[in-house]
Amino acid sequence: MLKEIIVQVSDDETEVAVLEDQQLVEIYIERSYRQRLAGNIYKGRVENVLPGMQAAFIDIGLDKNAFLYIEDALPAHGDDDEPRPDSRLSIRDVLKEGQDLIVQITKEPIGTKGARVTTHVTLPGRYLVLMPTVDYVGVSRRIEGEGERERLKGLAEQVKPPGMGLIVRTVSENVSTEELAQDVAGLGKLWKKIQNRAANGPAPSQIHKDLELMQRILRDVFTEDVGRLIVNTRSAYEKILELLETNSSLLRSKVRLEEDEDLFARYGINQETEKALRRKVWLKSGGYIVIDQTEALTAIDVNTGKYVGTTNLADTVLKTNLEAATEIARQLRLRNIGGIIIIDFIDMDSTDDQVLVLKALEEALRKDKTKANILGLTQLGLVEMTRKKVRQGLESVLQRPCPYCDGKGKVLTEETIAIRAQKEILDKAARTDAPAIVVEANPAVAATLIGSGGGKLRSLENKAGKQLVINGVEQMHLEEVNIYPLHDRQEIEALSVPVQVGEMLKVKIEEPHASNSYDGIARHHGFVLDVEGGGALVGETVPVKVVKVFRTFARARILDRPSLDG
Repeated sequence: MLKEIIVQVSDDETEVAVLEDQQLVEIYIERSYRQRLAGNIYKGRVENVLPGMQAAFIDIGLDKNAFLYIEDALPAHGDDDEPRPDSRLSIRDVLKEGQDLIVQITKEPIGTKGARVTTHVTLPGRYLVLMPTVDYVGVSRRIEGEGERERLKGLAEQVKPPGMGLIVRTVSENVSTEELAQDVAGLGKLWKKIQNRAANGPAPSQIHKDLELMQRILRDVFTEDVGRLIVNTRSAYEKILELLETNSSLLRSKVRLEEDEDLFARYGINQETEKALRRKVWLKSGGYIVIDQTEALTAIDVNTGKYVGTTNLADTVLKTNLEAATEIARQLRLRNIGGIIIIDFIDMDSTDDQVLVLKALEEALRKDKTKANILGLTQLGLVEMTRKKVRQGLESVLQRPCPYCDGKGKVLTEETIAIRAQKEILDKAARTDAPAIVVEANPAVAATLIGSGGGKLRSLENKAGKQLVINGVEQMHLEEVNIYPLHDRQEIEALSVPVQVGEMLKVKIEEPHASNSYDGIARHHGFVLDVEGGGALVGETVPVKVVKVFRTFARARILDRPSLDG
């Protein structure tokens, strides 16, 4: 199996795609405005203890308090996958309100739910995972050779710090004692730093931030079974080589630089990502699966579609289900779907056929690093399974509830539209001799392209080598963007600034000014207005008069309401 990793880096986001036999199976996206939280460690403070739920809310300094279950607060049992709570204990026997404690985020905040945290800290390294709060040695189940498992367990026992635990990772096959010892030493130093920060820092506060996406990919995904890693910028290429300096030269030799603004387009990843946002997924045979994600669970339905088979109905159903089982496993990885999953395969009368389909699903899921558990068939013939939910799914990253249909559907986020528009702007700029390019978009997208204080607009103009005229159009759909070159200099001048000195407008104060809370920020067709004295009127619509106009923003003064209405 040919395995490849494609890394695309830009100013606003880092995207990583994992391909197996040239087919997209995993995608990771990290954006500058939304940092990953899972794996971060905090000194928190117990805010509320809830005996009725055997849980507590912990203030860790985020918008929403984190949630701590009793099993994640009790001392861990090293010989099991999960700690065993004593049913006789109450959460009030374990935690007190106002108590400080060290917790780690195990599940990202999703929707209205805060982060889930645990007191059982884990620190992953290249070859080992250090568990400072439990005395135990384990070996990854993916290492199947009994002899190698015993060898690695013995080596881990030798290098294990007293009173702490280690889990040997899959990538550790055939490594030496020295490599394991070096990994443990680095993780031990990191744990001491975390303890010092906790002892001396306030609560709540972040005391450890997990690695950035690029570093996590090199640690967790870029293993010796990967054929090549391709990256699109020289700076990222050099950083990767530097991070791999302590690893084998074999991995460094697999890193390739292909300087391109959009590697994902070249390798067809953008198209596959678009498909991963659709409900219906077509199979090569002509059958299809439908994926519906709800708050409680994910339901997957399998259909024969256009596939009519060649032998008999039972054979047609079996072939469709087998193909669907492989594709379902890929879609779970690609979309990063977690939680309870119900699969409605096409009904099979033969028990042997049912076993074949379940085995195919199990085999396809072996490639998935995220823990999954198939529970079997229900009395209704549905397959029940679970998949660990840690980070946000692809749908949550790229989409948001649709404002046009009151949340019944979804549209792409302003950031997603703006990032795609930036790529199209740079492409158009490279293919025209016009001095300016006009961008018409929904005001929310226009504001994202312009950025706070016009910083993003100036940066984009420098890259494009053109003047950019970005206009917000209220009537435009959030996902609609018009981009075209403009030659007429008078028209460019007229479009560049959508307001004039002395003009009176009605605007909504959206937020306080970032550096001067007395003033408020409003937008007119995406163009920023610095409203004097508007900081106390956030959320209100007020009449203003434009008093000064600059390249990327204007200053305005609040009028008495009758002045504008009259």
